[in-house]
Amino acid sequence: MKNIVVVGSQWGDEGKGKIVDWLSEQADVVIRFQGGHNAGHTLVIDGVTYKLRLLPSGIVRKNKISIIGNGVVVDPWALLDEIEEIKSKGVDVNTDNFIISEAANLILPFHREMDEIREDAAGKGKIGTTRRGIGPAYEDKVGRRSIRVMDLRSEKNLDQRLDSVLVHHNAIRKGLGKKIFEKEQLKSDLLKIAPQILKFSQPVWLKIDEFKKQKKKILFEGAQGILLDVDHGTYPYVTSSNTVASSAATGTGCGPNSINYVLGITKAYTTRVGEGPFPTELTDDVGELLGTRGKEFGTVTSRKRRCGWFDGVLVRQTIKISGIDGIALTKLDVLDELDEIKMCVEYELDGKKIDYLPAAVEDQLKIKPVYKIFPGWKTSTNGIKNMDDLPENAKKYIYAVEKFIGAKVSSVSTSPERDDTILVENPFDI
Repeated sequence: MKNIVVVGSQWGDEGKGKIVDWLSEQADVVIRFQGGHNAGHTLVIDGVTYKLRLLPSGIVRKNKISIIGNGVVVDPWALLDEIEEIKSKGVDVNTDNFIISEAANLILPFHREMDEIREDAAGKGKIGTTRRGIGPAYEDKVGRRSIRVMDLRSEKNLDQRLDSVLVHHNAIRKGLGKKIFEKEQLKSDLLKIAPQILKFSQPVWLKIDEFKKQKKKILFEGAQGILLDVDHGTYPYVTSSNTVASSAATGTGCGPNSINYVLGITKAYTTRVGEGPFPTELTDDVGELLGTRGKEFGTVTSRKRRCGWFDGVLVRQTIKISGIDGIALTKLDVLDELDEIKMCVEYELDGKKIDYLPAAVEDQLKIKPVYKIFPGWKTSTNGIKNMDDLPENAKKYIYAVEKFIGAKVSSVSTSPERDDTILVENPFDI
């Protein structure tokens, strides 16, 4: 039995959905452990495109159990809408193949409103959130006033919990000159959908313990990327949860000894959505080409992603922070038309060379990338499934990436299609 954690090694949008789907063929259980309905995983299976935001990627496969862990914040209406959406494409979601943690915290309408209010008021200081209420929901969780899935079981308890959370939010809304949020309609709306949510609710930690005893293969699916981690990312331009691999343990209720292998999904170049530092960002024709060929638009927001060269310094850093054992290199084919390809191998800050990303945002915004240049291969790699069939310059680039970041390239993706993957080593077999 092998249990694998999949995390993004950059700022998200690395192609985790495809890789998780590919791995889920071998897994018995697929679990989301952090984030919310901002994940944005696109899967292409037999010509059908699935755009998942909250549901684990394993849900589109038969005979798999998909779980939303306690570390995820859940918009119950968004969840039900997503279930109906994939049901319309022939995917069955039932109590046998889908579980949601009874301890998962809910995203409610006033969370979404607060997200929008803050972003609109921030001006140049805006974070670039998805405006889905995820940050405010995590704040309430830490503030011990959140409403959890289990609170939907009792009208009396729900009433008390709503009183507690609205005292906080309405005080802020009054201070901002906004209308206070009325409780009764929200309570009625929650009670109306409660049976649809509660039927999937179980103690996830207990289920995982059962699965471990049954020697089932568990795949822990991360959202966003390590550089958006609230502790280790480009703070404050980060998400509101811990995106590192160790969060798989806290976000599901199992010990770290449950994790056997950490796979970092890594794009062959770099992208970012929203605001914040981006040392290798390209605003020229090359950046435009990467965006066009890579179809770099957010699954959740449709926002155009910022594009740049591969930042080896950053990936090497996230590998150490998250304990990544190997990487899945994605979107190699996007680089096919380039005459030359650059990789950042160090930074320059105030005239000095440094080999890591400094923690202070003002330094992150000042650093200048130092590049190593590789010749392009100027031929299509699309759909290649064997390393030997790659152009020589493509192989040289891959090996250079592998050597610099200090982690093995376990697979190479050469198109959005699940089967267009060069397998070097299977994490489940190591």
